[in-house]
Amino acid sequence: MNVGDVAARSGLSAKTIRYYEDIGLVRPDRAGNGYRRYSPEDMHRLAFLRRARSLGFAIDDCRQLLALYTDRSRASHDVRKIAVTHVEAVEAKIRELESMRATLLHLIAACHGDDRPECPILDDMAAAPAV
Repeated sequence: MNVGDVAARSGLSAKTIRYYEDIGLVRPDRAGNGYRRYSPEDMHRLAFLRRARSLGFAIDDCRQLLALYTDRSRASHDVRKIAVTHVEAVEAKIRELESMRATLLHLIAACHGDDRPECPILDDMAAAPAV
């Protein structure tokens, strides 16, 4: 299969597939003319990557997960550790987003939303310390 076929079947863009090749996550064979030839195993790896990325795993985590997937002598606790660490990061992000939401809702409630120039939303942003 060529990159267009694999892109259509995997749901990944050709650009993403080429990027995964550039960083060594997939290694398709090359035909005599230099074109990539993706095997069913490559297609499976790409589907694995698509699912892992849809769960929010970072590229480095995906690399580790792929290595563990192909290592039949792996210990499941190694996989679990990666997933637990990822869930902790997701939970931290959720807390951060909930805090942002609460702040925004408070600012929206404080804003009259009329023709007056005073705006607590802009005042809050202007008062924030420089990062």
